[in-house]
Amino acid sequence: MKLDLRQAIVARVSGKSNEDLHDIIADSIDNEERVLPGLGVLFEIIWKYSEETTQNMLVTTLKEHLPSKS
Repeated sequence: MKLDLRQAIVARVSGKSNEDLHDIIADSIDNEERVLPGLGVLFEIIWKYSEETTQNMLVTTLKEHLPSKS
């Protein structure tokens, strides 16, 4: 049976409590680059199932914290 990266990440976090999910995300922030694909998959799920207002808030937050081009 072949699992792709998305399926493996979803399988790893499925059934976790809110606290567990929070800890997984928090522990991954500013960690090794190898965890970035996992955060990407989690963000993809958040984005896919968020209302447009939440998506707009996420984009605004991102924009506000990206360095400006000089």
